[in-house]
Amino acid sequence: VSADEQLVEVLTSPGDLEAVRAALTDAGFTIASAEIAQVAKNMVQPDEKNAAQTLRLLDQLDELDDVSRVYSNADFSDEVLAAAGLGE
Repeated sequence: VSADEQLVEVLTSPGDLEAVRAALTDAGFTIASAEIAQVAKNMVQPDEKNAAQTLRLLDQLDELDDVSRVYSNADFSDEVLAAAGLGE
């Protein structure tokens, strides 16, 4: 479970998704999204060069008609995203 001011993210096994959703709804929470997703256990922080290549690859994969979702274990730092022109 992770949380910030407006959002709580709960990770559970796929088999428990509906039970967790029901429990949160019964507790008064509004569910913004509930889905089964691939979540990496080992994240990597690519350097600026590799991050740019990875971002291009992810973007190209996402643009393919046959691709519905793209998953990655890359954890891009704010500095790397800013260098790529994607930071805040």
